[in-house]
Amino acid sequence: MRNQTVTYSAEATFSALADPTRRAVLDLLRKGRQPAGQIAQAFPVSRPAISKHLRLLRRAHLVNEYREGRHRFYHLNPEPLKAVDSWLDQYRAFWSTSLANLKAFVEAEYAKESAVHKPKHASSGKLANGRPKGKT
Repeated sequence: MRNQTVTYSAEATFSALADPTRRAVLDLLRKGRQPAGQIAQAFPVSRPAISKHLRLLRRAHLVNEYREGRHRFYHLNPEPLKAVDSWLDQYRAFWSTSLANLKAFVEAEYAKESAVHKPKHASSGKLANGRPKGKT
């Protein structure tokens, strides 16, 4: 067997991730390999519907299927998610910049508020002769 480079379709990955049930299946598989029946029990839809979701995830290479006797086990393949991560990376810079700007704005507003509400130099409560006010 020779080494093969596998290329994953970003379109297939995004298409598979578009469905909330398929995303939930992937979340389940983050815990490790699971049999198809156990995956199906976690959802309120029919087993054939889950089988269809698993087939689409398999075609997108997001899960791998292993057969052991009569049982089918599914395992998460995170490699195609690199395309999603790469796409999102463009937006991380936007979020970072936006969050840095928000932080600077909030800190500036807090500094202004603190300056406005700072107590003026209050008298020490003593008269010029050193005696407390109100006592003669």
